[in-house]
Amino acid sequence: MSQKNVRIVTLVENQGGVHKGLRTEHGISFYVESNGKRLLFDTGQSEAFLENAEKLKIDLRKIDALCLSHGHYDHSGGVRKLFAQGITPPLWIGKGFFDEKYAKDGTPYDYVGNDFDAEYFKSVGITYHEVDTEVQEILPGVYVVTRFEGVFPDETVNPRFWVFRKGAFEQDTFGDEISLVLETPKGLVVLLGCSHPGVKNILFTITKRFSRKIYAVLGGTHMVEATEGSVERSLQYFSEGVVELLGVSHCTGEKASKLIAEGIKGSFANRTGSMLWID
Repeated sequence: MSQKNVRIVTLVENQGGVHKGLRTEHGISFYVESNGKRLLFDTGQSEAFLENAEKLKIDLRKIDALCLSHGHYDHSGGVRKLFAQGITPPLWIGKGFFDEKYAKDGTPYDYVGNDFDAEYFKSVGITYHEVDTEVQEILPGVYVVTRFEGVFPDETVNPRFWVFRKGAFEQDTFGDEISLVLETPKGLVVLLGCSHPGVKNILFTITKRFSRKIYAVLGGTHMVEATEGSVERSLQYFSEGVVELLGVSHCTGEKASKLIAEGIKGSFANRTGSMLWID
C-alpha cells in the first residue's frame, strides 16, 4: 500500500546546501518519515548527523528502525554515537555486514569497515536483523532490498575493495549492500548508500521486483570511481526517464554530479539539509 506524507531529510553528506551551520563530512545519513513511522538510513562517519538533526529540530529518539546500507565507516561510523544517546531501535543490515572490510591502493590494506562487531550489538541490547532475502518489508510500505542482479556489465566493483574472511583476503562483492525502498502515491522512492553493486543494477532490480515505476532516487551512486564510458552510459540510462527525481550525492563525485545536473531532467543537488516531501 502506498504511504502518504513522506518526508526525507539528508542529515549529512559531503557538501553543504541551503541550510547554513550544518556539519558536512564524507558520508551519508537520511532521516525518513512515512505514514507515522520514522527511521534512519545510515549514520555517516561521526556524530555530525546527530548535531544536524538537533539543529533541524528532528527528534531521533522517536525513530522506529535503523538501516545500515553496508559495512563501511562512512555509513556506520555514527552508530556508537547514536546508541550512546540511548537511541537503540531495531537494526536492519544485509548478510555479510560484519565482514572485515579493507581498501588497497598500495600496501598495506587499509581498514575501512565498522568500529564494532555483532558482539557489540548484543552487549548494548540491540536487536538486529541480517537480511538475506531479495525484499524484506520492515515497516508498512518500507522495504529493504538486497541481492541485486548484475545485468549491466560495465558496472563492476572497484578491485581495490577487499574483505578478510576465513583467514584470507578476497575481493569484496558487496553482497551485504542494501537499499531502502518506500512506496508512495507517486511511485517508489529509492535511497542509496553507495551503490557498490552498480546504480543501474540496483534500479533495474528494484523496478523488476516491485513492478512499479521509480519516482525518486536519492543518495550515493559511486560514479566517482567509474570509468568515463560507464558514467556516459549511466547518463544515457537516466536520460531515458527511468526516474522523475534524481538527487545524487556523497560518492557520486563532482564531475558526474555536474554532468547529471546539466543533462538529466528532474535532477537536483541533494546536499546536507536537503528535504523532500511527497504527499
